[in-house]
Amino acid sequence: MPHRCAWAGHDPMMQAYHDTEWGVPERDSRALWEKLMLDGFQAGLSWSTILRKRDAFRAAFAAFDPERVAAFDSVDVERLLQDAGIVRSRSKIEATIGNARAYLAMQAAGEDFATFVWGMAGGAPIAHAGHVPTKTPLSEAVSAALKKRGFKFVGPVIVYAWMQATGIVNDHVADCFRSEAGCGEGSLAK
Repeated sequence: MPHRCAWAGHDPMMQAYHDTEWGVPERDSRALWEKLMLDGFQAGLSWSTILRKRDAFRAAFAAFDPERVAAFDSVDVERLLQDAGIVRSRSKIEATIGNARAYLAMQAAGEDFATFVWGMAGGAPIAHAGHVPTKTPLSEAVSAALKKRGFKFVGPVIVYAWMQATGIVNDHVADCFRSEAGCGEGSLAK
């Protein structure tokens, strides 16, 4: 049995997420946006809760298509507040709709979401050795840049968790079987 990061625990769903998704560099703008929205919903909850509800979130939020989500109105907000399959937080639902609009505004201004994020990170995954922080100067900078563009629920701790999940940062512990994989690219610190 491979050695994993401790947070994967013994839950097969969390182990599969760790083994196949977490830390894999994501360069698709829409997929990056979806994962950021899910991390926003996770605030104050466990990731396993969000992971178990991910399919329901995708159904409720039109497969996280920013154009469709940006068109949601107050009727949609009320519909989502009644959806037991997702986290029913008005502020998080409204933030997701607003974040879709902010994402589209970036596109309209010629700013690709993936290029923006990866550019701030230097273009390749960042590897940490040893202590895994909850936020970094980079997550603080990305958070501030997103907030300046109108995003909400993108504080530096949420952004750092998202950076880990999307492979912008490789925080697999040294004895994890995925640590040296670099999750696909970039040079890794030991």
